[in-house]
Amino acid sequence: MIQVENLSKTFRIHQKAPGLKGSMKSLFVRQWQDKEALKGVSLQVHEGEILGLVGANGAGKTTLVKILAGIVHPTSGRVEIDGYVPWERRNAFRQRISLIMGQKAQLWWDLPAADCFLLLKEIYQIEDQEYRNYLGYLTEALGVSRELNVQIRRLSLGERMKMELIASLLHKPRVVFLDEPTIGLDLTAQKAIRRFILDYQREYKPAMILTSHYMEDIERLCKRIVIIREGEFVYDGQLSAVMSHYARHKILAVTPESPERLRNAPVVMKHSEYVEEADGVFRFKAERQHVALAAAEILGQFPAKDISIEEEGIAHIIEALMRREEVRP
Repeated sequence: MIQVENLSKTFRIHQKAPGLKGSMKSLFVRQWQDKEALKGVSLQVHEGEILGLVGANGAGKTTLVKILAGIVHPTSGRVEIDGYVPWERRNAFRQRISLIMGQKAQLWWDLPAADCFLLLKEIYQIEDQEYRNYLGYLTEALGVSRELNVQIRRLSLGERMKMELIASLLHKPRVVFLDEPTIGLDLTAQKAIRRFILDYQREYKPAMILTSHYMEDIERLCKRIVIIREGEFVYDGQLSAVMSHYARHKILAVTPESPERLRNAPVVMKHSEYVEEADGVFRFKAERQHVALAAAEILGQFPAKDISIEEEGIAHIIEALMRREEVRP
């Protein structure tokens, strides 16, 4: 479905000295600096797969997505999506893809969503009955049937994002690029978007590439991830392999009978390390093989109403991996 081989992209960036003198000089003598956004990356994504693309700001995630969507032309390399070269921008290719960017809107703010969708129906030449049935499915699945005739500008951020999703999926794309789809949304809206994406993927089986700084998006939606650092892929594989190899600690969440006693006592443990307190729940980190000893040690010093054992957060693991020189699960 998506094939990428030795893809590179170098941008030429204009360098200007500060002040009026620098501006005048740049009119006649320009200085340029090359920045490598992508450095010979290769990738395959299959039908029905959701790939998580993870990396810090400036790592090259959005550049890669824009090249795959045909917005940016690469410096070198080969890309083929469902038999098409993206930057040739053929109509048949554009009919097969969709790009959803959480920070950029494609709908017209002064129009209700229903009017925007009718315009897109004509652009994509969707049959009337198919349009009505499919729009009904999308609006029902996202819970926005009653908001169709409301101006886009009057919708909440979560409702607007749901309308953006509908607009991007009206033509039933075979390949979907999701760039920060839940950015800025509250927890309820994030959960609704994630649930819809999973349901849609199971029903229509498009190939999807997801970029997000919210690690819960990656954890809930993706079985496979690619970690990108400074334009290079440092890991491409199963998320579960990363978790099992690098999650060497577990978290003990303790609700003590006397929170004040635990707050005021010097917390020195042999088999665990105090992490934080939130809403009366105290969290300790322990190595996986010492979890039982750590729990007994904590309960021996501080009687508890409840204790639970949690996996170490994926966000901490991915953040650590993005700083490493090598990633080898």
